[in-house]
Amino acid sequence: MLEAYGPSWPQRVGEALASVQQLGARAWLALLGIAVGCAALVALMSIGHSAAQHVRQMFQGLGSELLVVNLESAGQGGGPLRLEPGRLPPGIRALAPLATGVDTVQFDGVSIEAVVAGSTAHLSEVLDLRVEQGRLLSHYDDLAAHVLLGASLASQLRVSSGERVQLGAYLFDVIGVLAPRGYNPMLPVNFDDAVLMPVAGMRRLNPAPEVGTLIAQGADAATLTQAARSLAQYLQARLPRHEVDVQLPRQMLESMAGQSRMMTWMLAGTAAIALVLGGVGVMNVMVMNVAQRRREIGVRLALGARGRDIAWLFLLEALLLSIAGALLGALLGLAAAWLFALASGWSFAFHAGSLPVSMGASLMLALFFGLQPALAAARLQPVEALRDD
Repeated sequence: MLEAYGPSWPQRVGEALASVQQLGARAWLALLGIAVGCAALVALMSIGHSAAQHVRQMFQGLGSELLVVNLESAGQGGGPLRLEPGRLPPGIRALAPLATGVDTVQFDGVSIEAVVAGSTAHLSEVLDLRVEQGRLLSHYDDLAAHVLLGASLASQLRVSSGERVQLGAYLFDVIGVLAPRGYNPMLPVNFDDAVLMPVAGMRRLNPAPEVGTLIAQGADAATLTQAARSLAQYLQARLPRHEVDVQLPRQMLESMAGQSRMMTWMLAGTAAIALVLGGVGVMNVMVMNVAQRRREIGVRLALGARGRDIAWLFLLEALLLSIAGALLGALLGLAAAWLFALASGWSFAFHAGSLPVSMGASLMLALFFGLQPALAAARLQPVEALRDD
């Protein structure tokens, strides 16, 4: 059996590595071009993924059984909203109206403009409200001048439960301070910065407060979609002159997930342009390398090297440059994404597909842009290669 002719693969890789080391500054420029493109791809994909995870974390506090209904009057004479106690649609455990306005809260010479939210005692059940001081609103507070303050608003005013604040021309007793809840993007009110009172009590500030939102709690997360349809039909029958729009956290999460995926791939496409430019830089270095090593190529051919041996030599050089650039770029991209998430106040979420995509794209570009110079070197004739230009 005849021995395989030509250099072994370790020998080929060793020769390619030695040739790359001799390129000097040109090798570093080509490597940095690939590194910048790869870093941009990894960083932007990871940043997009971290942003998507941050949005999901924001929505985790909504509860899997929450429904938010937006009411919009379709014309004049929409009429007041009346909810009959004990008669809720199937699949709905609790339902609370929400009327909002803006007014100035005054206490001990401090005035703060805040959102005033009017609702019923059912809101505590729907949103699982907790108090840090005092107590929650009950049905017995409907006709009383009682309010709850959000944790942040109470801290700014330095108000405690049992004291009085002024809203408009009325003094209201603070019966409790809500525990901190954080921002809920589905609700029109940030309860940490709001005043909560019975919806009937809002008539002291506005003669005709309008309920623009209903917040409901489903009986079962598995049947929430069906419960949303029942709730929409229930409300539309009682509010024929209103447009009823029922929103589910799950629907918003799916929509946000789709948008984040699209944004991630758009960012990846932008970064891919930088990676392609890095590949063009590798091709430029390899073309110059072939032109300057014509004598070496001629000597190798004259000593018995085959065209494919020459092609592999230059193609492996391009691959080594791309691999080194991709590894450096991956590290830089991860560091940049981590720093961006840290500066934005997010939790860094590594995108598992960013490294395979960036590394694979780098290798494909190395093959694509390195193949033409490698084939050009392989096609040289020994006499032509050894001739002085």
